[in-house]
Amino acid sequence: MGPVMPFDLLARACIGLVLLSFAGCSTFRPNPVSGITLPAQLSAATGEAANWPDPDWWRGFGSPELDALMQQAVTANFDIRAAAARVRQADAQLRITGQSLLPTGNLTGNVTRSQTPTSTGNTVTVPGGVGRSRFSRRTLYQTGLQASYEIDFWGKNRAAVVAAEQTAQASRFDVGAVTLTTEASVATTYFQILASREQLAIQQSNLDAAQRILTLLQQRMTVGTSTGLDIAQQQTLVEQQRAAIPPLRQSIEQNTYSLGTLTGQVPEQVLAPRLGLNDVRLPPIQAGLPSEVLTRRPDIWEAEATLAAAQANIVSARAQMFPSITLTASGGFQNLALENLLRPGSVLYSLGAGLTQPIFQLGALRAQLRLTEAQADELLENYRLAIVAALVDVENAIVALRETTDQEALQASATRSAERAYAISEAQLRAGTIDLITLLNTQLTLFNSRNTLAQVRLQKLQAAVGLFRALGGGWS
Repeated sequence: MGPVMPFDLLARACIGLVLLSFAGCSTFRPNPVSGITLPAQLSAATGEAANWPDPDWWRGFGSPELDALMQQAVTANFDIRAAAARVRQADAQLRITGQSLLPTGNLTGNVTRSQTPTSTGNTVTVPGGVGRSRFSRRTLYQTGLQASYEIDFWGKNRAAVVAAEQTAQASRFDVGAVTLTTEASVATTYFQILASREQLAIQQSNLDAAQRILTLLQQRMTVGTSTGLDIAQQQTLVEQQRAAIPPLRQSIEQNTYSLGTLTGQVPEQVLAPRLGLNDVRLPPIQAGLPSEVLTRRPDIWEAEATLAAAQANIVSARAQMFPSITLTASGGFQNLALENLLRPGSVLYSLGAGLTQPIFQLGALRAQLRLTEAQADELLENYRLAIVAALVDVENAIVALRETTDQEALQASATRSAERAYAISEAQLRAGTIDLITLLNTQLTLFNSRNTLAQVRLQKLQAAVGLFRALGGGWS
């Protein structure tokens, strides 16, 4: 049997080191448990079977404009794209951390040319009569491989990899949370624009009605059946209705520009919505069990993965206080003649092992462990907070949607009554059977009722968006 080549020795040594490290490495897996007992069902839920949102939950509102805005936001929103970049960062960090489980090594190659005098006293004469010393020249060829490996006997490196894995998972859940928040913001901003446009139309109608009465009073004043006070009072109402128009136009334009930030466009590229609130339908939605709600929310998964990473960091920090065992190996060839470099007689190699036990830095390592444990305790409380906040979020969204739906029906009925009362009062004023004060009261009642109805419709749609977001919005 021929001599063993150094590369074979290194390969066998590395395999042995890996097997030894697997025998001693940690089998730790994080186990984030909140300790919170979930209720059997949501208090505000009706008990009906869950009707979970689809991934494209916004399509249930039946607005092509909203569909286009959502598609643009999902692909171009800056926050979503930044979150996706954080995923790539976490994946790269995981690969970097994972290298600690593998040997490290370098392949080397050197050529050294040296020249030394053979004798300080002997010289040779060269043309021109100048003496020159004799020299010995040598060229040395070297090639080799150096490798080292830290045996993960206490599971320090493996725990660090687990922490990096959980951090990468948390970054993926963060993309879902950011996406869901962005989608909800697009929907609420879009509905705010529609509501402002409807309120603007209502305000213009209120102004027309007030102006019509003012014109009537001015006509009656010419025949002496109306007074200057009547005209001044109605003129005040006209100006109040006119003054309410600019804030609505401002709201429409500013919210339209805000869609640019949400959809990743400059404001000039955003198309102003044209539909009205009445063109939007309310999609059906029913919440499920509390446990089902929590499994659908990306922020819950993110909090859990973050806590799991912290638990793994505790194991890694604790293992830092134990001795570290490092094995090193190097080998290669060295020869003065290049043609003889790879022959067995040119082989050289070395193997070594070292053990390092922290001594003077143990205090700092213990403090680092306490710091890591305290950070994990904080993240545990954050995890519990996320669970409770999610349930509260769902409960509030269910209540808001239910109550605003009832309020819209009641307010619509009140608005119809106010419209009838105003029509009757205007006819009676023209007939001279009522005074202006009665008409002013019915006008204000109608104007306020119309504006309130538009606001309630907006609140109902926003409550629906809030419920979609609270239920995870179709994210998976």
